[in-house]
Amino acid sequence: MSGWSARTGSEVPPTGGRVAVVTGIGVVAPSGVGAQAHWRTVLSGQRRTGPITLFDATGYPTGLGGEVADFDPARYADNRALVQTDRWTHLGFAATTLALADAGLPQRSPDPYGWSVTLASSSGGNLFGQRELQRLWSSPTRTVGAYQSIAWFYAASVGQLSIRHQAKGPCGVLVAESAGGLDSLAHAVRTVRRGASVVLAGATECPLSPYALACQLRSGLLSEVTDPERAYRPFDAAASGYLPAEGGAVFVVEELAHARARGARIYGEVTGWGATHDAVHTSADSCGDPRQYARAMRLALGRAGVEPGEVDLVVPDALGAPRYDRAEAVALRAVFGARTPPVSTHKELTGRAHQGGSALDVATALLAYAHDTLPASAGPGTVADGCELGFLRAPRRPRTRVALICARGFDGFNSALVLRGAAPAGGEQ
Repeated sequence: MSGWSARTGSEVPPTGGRVAVVTGIGVVAPSGVGAQAHWRTVLSGQRRTGPITLFDATGYPTGLGGEVADFDPARYADNRALVQTDRWTHLGFAATTLALADAGLPQRSPDPYGWSVTLASSSGGNLFGQRELQRLWSSPTRTVGAYQSIAWFYAASVGQLSIRHQAKGPCGVLVAESAGGLDSLAHAVRTVRRGASVVLAGATECPLSPYALACQLRSGLLSEVTDPERAYRPFDAAASGYLPAEGGAVFVVEELAHARARGARIYGEVTGWGATHDAVHTSADSCGDPRQYARAMRLALGRAGVEPGEVDLVVPDALGAPRYDRAEAVALRAVFGARTPPVSTHKELTGRAHQGGSALDVATALLAYAHDTLPASAGPGTVADGCELGFLRAPRRPRTRVALICARGFDGFNSALVLRGAAPAGGEQ
C-alpha cells in the first residue's frame, strides 16, 4: 500500500493510480471547537472533564464526563435541521463545516456524485431518543415526534451530511464502537481509490444521556472517582476506568491529484490499516485479546510498507481500565519489542468519546506533524505494573513522520491505522 510520500512529495501510486490524502480537519470536542483549539489543549495538558451538565447525573455512580463547552449548534445549521436531529448530529454538522473550511472547499459540493460521506457511529441519537421515549411512556398522548425514527438512527449523521453538503456519491456508516473512527478513514481511502474525489470521514459521539450512561455503567468500566483530576488515568497505577465524553473529528479525505489541482494543503496520508476481531463478547472479566489486537497493528504496518522501527509515534486506545491497559501494553510490546516508540495519549484530558475519540486521536497525530511537534503524553503519572511503555514525557520533533493509531471497540473490535504526516507548511511550529 505504498502511496504519496510525505517525506519526499513524490508519488508512488497504488493500484489504480489514485492516492488519498487528508486536506481538512474539523474538531468539536471537550478540548475545544476547531483543530487549533484542540491542539492548544493537547500541548497545555489541561483537563477538560468535569460534572455532566447535559442532564442531572446526581444519582449515578459516575457523574463526570467530557462535554463540548459553550457549543452553539445554531452557528452550524438552521433551526429546521436542528429540531430534526440529535446533539450527536449537531456536533457532526459543526465538525464537517470546520473540516471543509479548513480544506478550502465549498460547503456544498460542485460535483455531487464525486463527493461521499463515510462516518462511524456507535449508538446514534441518545438524547433525542431519550426525550421521545420518555414522552411516549409519560404523556397521555402516548406518541413520539415525527423525527424519532431518523434522529436516533445510527446512520442519521451520514444521511444529514450527505443532504446538507450535496455529497451524493457512495455513502455509508461503520459500526465498530471505538474502532469505527479508524475504520471510517480506511473506508474513505477505498472510496477515493474507487473514484470519489472527496470523502468526509471520521466520527462524532454524544453518549451523555440517562440511557446511554446506564448502558455504559453496566460494563463496569466507568470510573466512579469523583475528582476530575484523578478519575480517568490510563496506564496509571491509580487507573479506575474511563469517563464518557462527547465530540470527535471529521476529515476531508481527498484524491491527491484533485487536491494538488486546487493548491490544497496536505496534512498527510493514511497508508495502511488493519482490523481484526476477538470473536468474544465483552464481559465483566474480559480484557480483549492482545494477540488479535497486535495482529491488527501488524496488518496496518505491513500494508503501509512500514517496519516497526520506522514508527515515531503511537497513539493507544487508552481505556483506563487496569486489565485492558495491561492487555494493550502486551499487544504493543508484541509488535515493537521491549522498547516501544514514543507513546502519547490525551484521552484523560477529554474523556472517552468512543468512535469520536479514535477520530480525535487521528486529528492529534496529523496536527503533531503539521506543527512539527510530537506532544507529551498527558499521563500516566505512576506507570502501572505491566504497562511499561515509552511514554513521551516532553515534546520532541518527529523523526520519521509515521504514526500508528490504535483503537478497540467493545465486543472484540480491533483497528489500527498508519499515518504518514506531511512536512509542516512554511516551517510552522
